Amino acid sequence: MSHDLPKAYDPTAIEDRWAGYWVRERLFETPTPKGTPAASPFTMLLPPPNVTGRLHMGHMLNQTEMDILARWRRMCGDLTLWLPGTDHAGIATQMMVERQLAAEGKKRQDLGREAFIERVWQWKQHYGGAILNQMKRLGASVDWAREYFTMDDNLSVAVREAFVRLYEQGLIYRGAYIVNWCPRCQTAISDLEVVHEEQQGKLWEIRYPVTEEPGAFLTIATTRPETMLGDVAVAVHPDDERYQHLHGKHLRLPLVGREIPVITDAWVSPEFGTGAVKVTPAHDPNDFTLGQRHGLPSINVMDETAHINAEGSAYAGLDRYEARKQILADLESQGLLGAIKDHTLSIGKCDRCKTVVEPRLSTQWFIKIQPLADKAIAAVEQGHIRFTPEQYARTYFEWMRNIHDWCISRQLWWGHRIPAWHCRACKQITVARETPAKCSFCESAVLQQETDVLDTWFSSGLLPCSVFGWPRHTQDLDVFYPTQLLVTGFDILFFWVARMIMLGCHFMLDMPMPDGSQRTLKDAVPFREVYIHALVRDAERQKMSKTKGNVIDPIEIVSKYGTDAVRFTLAAMASPGTDIAFSEARTEGYRAFANKIWNAARFIFMNVDKAKEAGIELDPQWFTNRTAPGPDAPIEARWITSRLDQVAAEVNQALGEYRFHEAANLVYQFFWGDFCDWYLEMVKIRLDFSSSIHQQRSKSALMTLLSTFEAALRLLSPFMPFLTEELWHALYEENPPAKSIALSRYPQASADARNPVAENEMSVLQELIVTVRALRKDLDVPEREPVAIELTATDAIRNLADSNQDIIEKLARVSEIQFPSEWKLGPANTRTTANFTVGTPYEKQIDLAAERERLHKKLEQYEKLLANAKRQLENESFLAKAPEKVVSGLKKQAEEASMLRQETLDALERLEQFA
Repeated sequence: MSHDLPKAYDPTAIEDRWAGYWVRERLFETPTPKGTPAASPFTMLLPPPNVTGRLHMGHMLNQTEMDILARWRRMCGDLTLWLPGTDHAGIATQMMVERQLAAEGKKRQDLGREAFIERVWQWKQHYGGAILNQMKRLGASVDWAREYFTMDDNLSVAVREAFVRLYEQGLIYRGAYIVNWCPRCQTAISDLEVVHEEQQGKLWEIRYPVTEEPGAFLTIATTRPETMLGDVAVAVHPDDERYQHLHGKHLRLPLVGREIPVITDAWVSPEFGTGAVKVTPAHDPNDFTLGQRHGLPSINVMDETAHINAEGSAYAGLDRYEARKQILADLESQGLLGAIKDHTLSIGKCDRCKTVVEPRLSTQWFIKIQPLADKAIAAVEQGHIRFTPEQYARTYFEWMRNIHDWCISRQLWWGHRIPAWHCRACKQITVARETPAKCSFCESAVLQQETDVLDTWFSSGLLPCSVFGWPRHTQDLDVFYPTQLLVTGFDILFFWVARMIMLGCHFMLDMPMPDGSQRTLKDAVPFREVYIHALVRDAERQKMSKTKGNVIDPIEIVSKYGTDAVRFTLAAMASPGTDIAFSEARTEGYRAFANKIWNAARFIFMNVDKAKEAGIELDPQWFTNRTAPGPDAPIEARWITSRLDQVAAEVNQALGEYRFHEAANLVYQFFWGDFCDWYLEMVKIRLDFSSSIHQQRSKSALMTLLSTFEAALRLLSPFMPFLTEELWHALYEENPPAKSIALSRYPQASADARNPVAENEMSVLQELIVTVRALRKDLDVPEREPVAIELTATDAIRNLADSNQDIIEKLARVSEIQFPSEWKLGPANTRTTANFTVGTPYEKQIDLAAERERLHKKLEQYEKLLANAKRQLENESFLAKAPEKVVSGLKKQAEEASMLRQETLDALERLEQFA
């Protein structure tokens, strides 16, 4: 590659090449240092996408923010490690493979467990790397050498150790409880994996005959008539006068004939339905608790597929909804169906397959949530973990303080199989790290391993320590644990974030510190900070969904505009706590931004070539060893160096506070506004290599231009890594000081570079140039025609304009600048600001009415500013609380508004005289 850049910027021509280069050269690998690093490394764990996944906009936002931070911290000199990996996603992956088998006319039961697991591994090898390959294509600066999969052997060892250790500590138990059961996936799922939707349903009233009072009935109301087949009682409130005569009596269960008792319980709400509640402990969590209190049996009337089982008598074999229809028809034929009312229901559906979930009594494995939750709460309360935005700490506390025991077993074949063995002889359970040869209770050799697997979130909850070798005490653990930052979405705050905190704080407290001392909660946490990013919505701020047809495919957008433009769009809109309304128009604008930088590079390289042709030798090493321009340097050199330093300071601060939008917009404004629109236009005046007289001046200007451009590329690099990599290598003509711009130094603030005087002077010059441009436009001066201008201002501003006349002439198309002692120009040819009055003798037919209207609008604007400032300055309460900086700013505003108001009044007076 040379300075000969193609005329048109084409991201597709460079992105694949650099993405492959970064992976091939292993640029972002982070070997484990020996000993203890001088400073804490910056370590992040990628929220592992499902092995079934494809990249969506949520992934791209998450990975863009993580990559910006990783590249920035790496360029700041921090030891930086970003770990990638994928989750085995038990339910989702098993579902995908079962669909494959169904297309072949087979079921997993036809293959058997071992053959099915082998089939899943084959599927994983063939399809499972899609999302990581997309990450590579998009340039994620992760350490691919450390890529993990949650079913890897070393991680499986950690999962088994965690289970056995919790069991030995009495924190894992097995029992029959109501769980959320997915009939399609045929497994228990957590509350968090249930999506609730409001639907219009029915409330059916059913009449239960009273055994002791022939001809009498007790009417109950239910939304699920099919579960009545498992009723074991009807409950009423003890103080409900309507039913006190039935206390202790019995009912005949319709359609079944079983006799069930009437019981009393204060939990029953007399206001709901009829005030009488059927009790079905095997099919409702509240009924289960009530049944436990009253010693009632539990009758399960549905199988794993939500079909009525043998306990359902005549309805056995029917699907739950078919059974409902038949039961209602039979009740009606027997005169036992009462009123039917419309009723709004909250229907729970499986988040994976959208099947309606069935509450079902099932024997499962559970983790006692205490003392894990208390430690996890204390870690955040004591400030060892910080949430950004802070409001998520409140959400976390609310959930953690109301958390229930965690059901960790799943009725799947794909996943970490529970290390428990059932003895056929004594029916006891042996839990062990290795497969036992005999029962630990009766020593029988006839053992069968538990068929259930562990909840996916159990294994992923261990990742911050298991990826570094836990339960072994490794150098990786000593160096990289705790990780510094977790960037994730709020949708897995409880799925994953809370569970990592609970498991990390519990297990790592037993792991010694690198020096052998006892670890405290402060160093047991899995991460120091959690940054929660928001949702990416469509341009109308609607949540993306396939149903609405508004899903944006990031790969399509990247193909259209380039990765850099999409990344920059997401970064520029990523304000903490605010959803992103993704707009292709913004992306198109940032594609134009990249193109502007490309064209700037072509102009710069063209001048480098001209300098070489003129015999000027340039040392690229000067770029990184540059010094601030001296006081005699042109104003644009002193100004752009100072602006770069100021922007670098602000960008570093913004990234440190996760204000991606501010950081991106600061870089954008500097590169497009300060550098391209102003500095490049000014420095063109200095670049004259045709004359030996100006060679030294031209060389000095070119070196400042090159060093500023090189630093600006580094400033932009974390946001637009492909474009900056291409231009950086071209700038150094394929001999850069590092293999990648990502391994160079990020611009930092330097006191030597700051020049407030130059910045203030440039601000006045820019204001003058913009004012003259506006005046030219108002007077319809032809674009290429220069005009003379007259200027009245302070001596300092007059000297500034005089010494930089070449800049003003070039950028405002001015032929000469005069400094009259008496102002004679009319108001239409004059513009006034707080710093100066400028005009031109250029003649144009004046539209008196339009000019009068313009001045009156200005007068109204200045009077409003003046009134607002005075109102606040006369408010004693405001003055007592406001910072001194704010008060002084208001005073200055009032003075300027007063002056401009008077000048506008004078202009109106002159206009009337002119008329």
